[in-house]
Formats: sequence, structure tokens, C-alpha cells
Amino acid sequence: MLLDTLDRRLIALLQADARASAADLARRLGVARTTVLARLARLERERVIVGYTVRLGQDEGERGVEAFVGITTEPKSGALVTQRLAALPELRQLCSVSGEYDYIALLRAESPARLDTLLDEIGAIDGVRRTTTSVVLARRIDRAA
Repeated sequence: MLLDTLDRRLIALLQADARASAADLARRLGVARTTVLARLARLERERVIVGYTVRLGQDEGERGVEAFVGITTEPKSGALVTQRLAALPELRQLCSVSGEYDYIALLRAESPARLDTLLDEIGAIDGVRRTTTSVVLARRIDRAA
């Protein structure tokens, strides 16, 4: 599905405030409320928008420490490594990537000590050759739901 400028602007507004009313969105976009409702229905039907969510603030939802972990694996070990990583409740995302690493994992641990333990556990997985960790200090822009 191709998105036009209005679709992209509507999505950006919803990413900033998913609770915005159709009337408010229409006013901000300079279109009729029925246009917004029709666009939302189409975007949902086409699975461009797959849900609306609550994001907790720093004090409630993001306690602890977050880190991105670059993971390099042995050849043909990706499926096993992925399976073992999926069992970690602290794993928020796992992406296969091109470049220096085979995967990038996003972890959120309750403490630096737990993150240290997780990194040891990941490094001990059969097929993991090397990991490199970058701890998140602050989020400057966050458009993820």
C-alpha cells in the first residue's frame, strides 16, 4: 500500500498522541473529520496501523537499564541463537542486520547487575561468537509505540 502525504502526516500525529480525537486530527490536518475516519479505517484494514497502545513514562515503564547488544554468530547457528534469545524475558527486540553484527538485540534489565548477568548468558549461548554492548543513556527521540 502506498502512503500519501496525508497518510504520513496522520500517522505522525497518532504516533505523538494516539488518543487524539478524529475532530482534533482533522483540524490539525486541515481536512474533514470524515476524511480522517475513512483514512484511519483504510490504514487499519490494510494493516499499516495495527493497534493503539499506552506508553508508560520514565518513572513507571522504563526503570532499570536498557542496552543494545550487537551479536555475531557462528555460521548456520542463527536459528538456535534466536530460539535461546527468545527465552529471555528482558529481550524487547531482536533484529537481524547487515554489517558487522548478525543481530542487534534490545534488552531492558532491572539493574546493571542483571544486565551483566544477561550479557554473560548471551555470550554463553552455543553459536554466539562475540557481543558488543551499548547502554542507553537517554532517549532523544522515541517514535516507537
